[in-house]
Amino acid sequence: MKKTIFTLALLSVVMVSCSDDTNNAMNQERSANKEFILFTTSNTTGKVSVTDLNTNGINSFTVASTDADGAYYFDDSDELILASRTNNRVEAYSDVMNAVAMNSTTLSLTAMSTSDFTNAREIAVSGDKVVVTQDQSAANNNTNKLIVYQKTASGFMLLNSYTVNFKTWGIHLEGDTLYAVADLTGDLLSFENFFANVDGTILPTKRVTVEGLVRTHGITYSKRSNTMVLTDVGLAASDSDGGVIVLKGFTELFAATPNMGTIAMNKQIRIYGSNTSLGNPVDVAYDNFTKTIYVAERLNGGGKLLTFDLPNSNVNAMPTGSRPEPGVSSVYLFRE
Repeated sequence: MKKTIFTLALLSVVMVSCSDDTNNAMNQERSANKEFILFTTSNTTGKVSVTDLNTNGINSFTVASTDADGAYYFDDSDELILASRTNNRVEAYSDVMNAVAMNSTTLSLTAMSTSDFTNAREIAVSGDKVVVTQDQSAANNNTNKLIVYQKTASGFMLLNSYTVNFKTWGIHLEGDTLYAVADLTGDLLSFENFFANVDGTILPTKRVTVEGLVRTHGITYSKRSNTMVLTDVGLAASDSDGGVIVLKGFTELFAATPNMGTIAMNKQIRIYGSNTSLGNPVDVAYDNFTKTIYVAERLNGGGKLLTFDLPNSNVNAMPTGSRPEPGVSSVYLFRE
């Protein structure tokens, strides 16, 4: 009897162990599949691309918006959100990694916000807060706004709507500090305690000019390496005058620059020139681990995803990678 009980107990332990091993293996496989993923949107094709940077596998999916701008991936719920310029709302698509594994051609729209903006240009996320930029247009009475939602289990709840005195494009959230670029200028702005603002017109805490930057669009920041990366689209009609600007030691550099001051060119690392294929780089992502810059180049060749190694000095470098991305409007990097 004791032998039988011991055998059953041992079998139970083995079964639990095997079950744990299986679950761990599945979790590890799922983690590996999601570890290093690049997302892009398009404002012409109604497609988003999902690239596994570990394997270079690329999946293209149809979404509900022909014209989309800005993207963010929530790992815990396996959701991709984007700002729809077709439907003027934030849209959430679920089961993204399952769609990748099944080689699906579409993503499932499962949640959306109310329509509180037009002509969206970017998304930034901090915790459960989602911020969307509204760029001025005739459809919104030439009003530039920052719209704040709270992501919930069922969708998005509108929290605040702020009017700003600059033409919006790229934004980045670092905790409760929002960094923004001022389109048509070379200026970079910050809003401290951003979420403490009440509805209405708000002013930035600081605004500085990045010397030599003609017209800024894309922005991203790596806290781990304290590196800010900006893009310059130059003249909108030119497909060869764009650039990327890297600001190392950013927080100290920004703090040392007075309000309405200038970050000098000798404090920058610049990727410009005839070899770069940069014309209208509208968005940028940066991976601190591999020291790689990913650029959504909108104009050159009708749209390309370009890759650059982080340089140590000013360069006129050829991209280390280039692939067609028709109408590419944003790029977002997720690393677990």
